[in-house]
Amino acid sequence: MANGSTYKTCSCKDALTGKRLGKSCPKLRRTAGGGAERWNSNHGKWAYQLELPPHADGRRRNPLRRSGFTGMEEAEAELKHARALLELDEDPHVLRKITELMLSTLKDTRALPPLEEVRRKVRTRQDLNPTVTVGEWMIEFLRRKRKIDATTRRSYEAHIRLYFTPYLGDIRLDRLRISDIAGMFDAIEEFNDVITSARASGDAEQRAKVKYRRTVGPATMHRIRATLRHALNVAIKQDRLIDFNPAAVVELPDAERPKALVWTDERVADWNRELNRRLEAERRRRDGRVNAIGVYISTPRPSPVMVWTPAHTSAFLTQAQQHRLHALYRLIALRGLRRGEAVGLRWKDVDLEAGTAGVHWQITQLSWQPIQGRPKTEASDRTIALDAESVTILRAHRKRQAAEQLAAGQAWADSGFVFTDELGRPLHPQHASDQFYLLAYEAGLPPVRLHDLRHGAASLMLAAGVDLKIVQETLGHVSSTFTRDTYTSVFPQVARAAAESTAALITTGAQSAGTARLVSLPPRTDATAN
Repeated sequence: MANGSTYKTCSCKDALTGKRLGKSCPKLRRTAGGGAERWNSNHGKWAYQLELPPHADGRRRNPLRRSGFTGMEEAEAELKHARALLELDEDPHVLRKITELMLSTLKDTRALPPLEEVRRKVRTRQDLNPTVTVGEWMIEFLRRKRKIDATTRRSYEAHIRLYFTPYLGDIRLDRLRISDIAGMFDAIEEFNDVITSARASGDAEQRAKVKYRRTVGPATMHRIRATLRHALNVAIKQDRLIDFNPAAVVELPDAERPKALVWTDERVADWNRELNRRLEAERRRRDGRVNAIGVYISTPRPSPVMVWTPAHTSAFLTQAQQHRLHALYRLIALRGLRRGEAVGLRWKDVDLEAGTAGVHWQITQLSWQPIQGRPKTEASDRTIALDAESVTILRAHRKRQAAEQLAAGQAWADSGFVFTDELGRPLHPQHASDQFYLLAYEAGLPPVRLHDLRHGAASLMLAAGVDLKIVQETLGHVSSTFTRDTYTSVFPQVARAAAESTAALITTGAQSAGTARLVSLPPRTDATAN
């Protein structure tokens, strides 16, 4: 019976013993003309039986019996499928794995596993009987990622906790499908609507339910998918748990970077009208009490990324001249340092005689916790040139810091950082941002993020005619293409000057057009006219 066989059976019982008659029921056949017996199409169902490989200890395994087929062809087709699965490999160990997969899949789905899928797994030596779920694998994946920085780890943890575990966690890893992942992103978008509706409602209870939840934008969705794709690639390459990565083909909306816009006079006027409207509404709602800085920061801007004009930047630095972090803001505004790089600048990496500063350290923020470490990429670890005025300002800053050290006495912490608090301790990155917003507000300037000064620095350098390659190296980018596409904006006055220069070429050409003919043309005729 190694090749198996099909037969017909029914559920009739013997009248005396009460036992099922099965395939011995006389009603399964009927006598046709000439005395020949034929299967009775109105009684019983078709079934098949197939011998299975023995257990590892040699014990005989019960045959595979399947019934309930309406026709012989249907039973024979599944029997052929089962035989083909058992013929995929001759190795007894692999045959036992195939058999266990067949039995477990039949139990769960009442169908045999797809032949081609099992063939691929056998060929690539994958585990044929994985029981790990997506949730279990994501925990194992995170446990293995020992060499990632704290910020990346926190991002992975958030994606697992907020999305993968709730939406995909109970699905077996080898049964994760594209539709499952697409459904997760559909659910995220639906919850975005819940958050937006709750915040717009007047129901305090509804707003409280989403107080600590933020809507998930396209860029974040791409990062969520990237985390899942990476985790599934590890499952493919290292453990051979799966042979296909469904996260790699899930389609998402384009995650375009927001376009940086310059604060033109028109944009400032429009934004200022909205600011005043919100301030007035806040005064009415809170009986005259208003958090002006809070309204200033939260009033919507034309783009998430806004860039000050050179005049705006100059006004800000003038306002910051007496502030103890004046030198920090100047380095960001003119040299394009990231916030963490500026806060993490160390005196041992600054050479005021040579006019250089080495960006070899940074202090980033993980939730509220400041994290010290080296720049994330090789390109970010760099040395930048300092202009003469910046050197003068840094010398003055060092003198001020020396006076603070003298005043602090034994309480002074000799951290070695250029920018510290009054006791010499490393500066918290958020403190730099908070003071920046305060200075910008006091200067009467339209709001930008501290990081937007970096965008402005790139635009200032290009407007001054600095080569794009030098701008790229100053900002610490791997490629000049990224610098050009992401961190540059055209100031209106630069664009106007370029337009005037281009028009001047035409004007000059027009003045000399009558004095010389470059090409001798034949006289115009009616034929050429038509």
